[in-house]
Amino acid sequence: MPAFPPHFDGKRFFNPAAPQARGFLDVLKWKFTSRPQKSPRFIPDVQPSQPPSSIQTAALRVTMVNHSTVLLQQRESHILTDPIWSERASPLASIGPRRHRAPGVRLEDLPRIDLVLLSHNHYDHLDLPTLQKLARLRESRFIVPTGVARLLRGQGIEPIHELDWGESSQLAQTTIHCVPAMHFSARTPFDRNRTLWCGYVIETHARKIYFAADTAFGPHFAQIRDHFGPPHVALLPIGAYEPRWFMSPVHMAADEAARAHEILGAQTSIAIHHGTFQLTDESIDAPAKLLRESTADPSFLILSNGQSVTLD
Repeated sequence: MPAFPPHFDGKRFFNPAAPQARGFLDVLKWKFTSRPQKSPRFIPDVQPSQPPSSIQTAALRVTMVNHSTVLLQQRESHILTDPIWSERASPLASIGPRRHRAPGVRLEDLPRIDLVLLSHNHYDHLDLPTLQKLARLRESRFIVPTGVARLLRGQGIEPIHELDWGESSQLAQTTIHCVPAMHFSARTPFDRNRTLWCGYVIETHARKIYFAADTAFGPHFAQIRDHFGPPHVALLPIGAYEPRWFMSPVHMAADEAARAHEILGAQTSIAIHHGTFQLTDESIDAPAKLLRESTADPSFLILSNGQSVTLD
C-alpha cells in the first residue's frame, strides 16, 4: 500500500495539504444566512426490493438501499456500506435530519452480510440502532477507520477491525483497503476530528470497487487510481454541497463527482449520498438533476432506492 501523507498531529486528524472543515463561527453564519430549498416532507415513490440470498455467477450485483447504504453482492462476499435504516440521521429521535424516502430494502430482507464498511462517525453514516441490529445477527465483521472501534465496542458491536489510510484487512478472497478521503469527524461538539474518516477499495480476483463515502473533491482520486488502477465500479457522493463556501472542503458537488469519475477512469460509477436525507441547502433531488446536467456519460448511474444493477 502507498505511504499516504501524514494526517494526524498527535491529537487530531486532518486533511493533508487541503482546506479543513469550517469552524463553529462559520456554522453559525451558515445557519443564520441559509435559504434551504424546499423538499416534500416525504416522497412515497420507493418500492422495496428483496435481494437474492447469494450470487452464483461471477457478476457483481449492486443494490442502492438509501443515502450511502449500498449492498454489494459477489460470489465471494456480501458487503454493506454505511448502513442507516433509522428515521433520522441524528442522536435524537425527534430532532435532526429526517428521511424523505424509505429504504429500498427492508432490514429483515437483507441476505447474510459478511462485511460492514463504516467510513466515519457522522450520524448519517454511523447509525448505532442499525449497527446493533446487524450485530445481533452475528454474521458480520465491521471495518472502521482509526479511533471508531471504541464507540462500537461500547455498544456491543463486534467483531471490529480498525484501519488507517494505507492499511488492509482480508476476508477469504476479499481484501479491504482503507484509502484517503477529504472530510472530518464528530459526533459531539467536543470530539471533532478525534477519529479518522476514509474511503475503501474492495479488491477480489475479479474486480476492484471503490467506495468514496463522504469526501470533497481532491487529489486523492488520482492517487487511488495510480495505485490500484481504474476501478471497475466507483460509488461516488453527489449530495450535501450547498452553500459551496461552507461545504466545499468536505462534500463535493455532483459536477465534481463527474470529474472524479473521469479521473478515476471507472468503468461504472454509481451516485450515492443523495435522495434520502436533506442535510444541506439544496433540495432532496437537486443533486441527481445537477449530475445529469453535468455529464451525459451513460456509465455514471443514478439508482433509485431499491434499484439494482448487475455488472460483469
